[in-house]
Amino acid sequence: MTMSDVRTLARRIADIMLKGEGTGPYWGIRVEDADVGYSKISMTVREDMLNSHMIAHGGLIFALADTAFAYACNSHNQAAVAQSASIVFTSPVKNGERLEAEAREVALIGRSGVYAITVKGGDGRVVAQFQGQSRVVGGKIVEE
Repeated sequence: MTMSDVRTLARRIADIMLKGEGTGPYWGIRVEDADVGYSKISMTVREDMLNSHMIAHGGLIFALADTAFAYACNSHNQAAVAQSASIVFTSPVKNGERLEAEAREVALIGRSGVYAITVKGGDGRVVAQFQGQSRVVGGKIVEE
């Protein structure tokens, strides 16, 4: 498989996973880019995504980061799930702001992976930093 084929497969996996979710399409998540061990997705914060302080609910920011994590750790075409995850929120997000989550594979050893996900606001500031550990559970996402 060429590098182009591998990249195309990673993008196809991200698109298939997004289409198969109820949450991602409902929240307006878009796949911006995908590669092996990598994904970049975006979402625009809506009024129904705000908490009582009128800023984006942390759970939605976590969900965006977690979704980018899922697409990156499944990009090897081996079904993988989150084993653990943590997040640090660094800046509030307002209604109407476009968020971008970028996931990068830090390490992949056997069936376990470590991923760093940065969530940025529309002006490029970091609004959250997420770290996830994945575990391959077996099976392919796409039959080649």
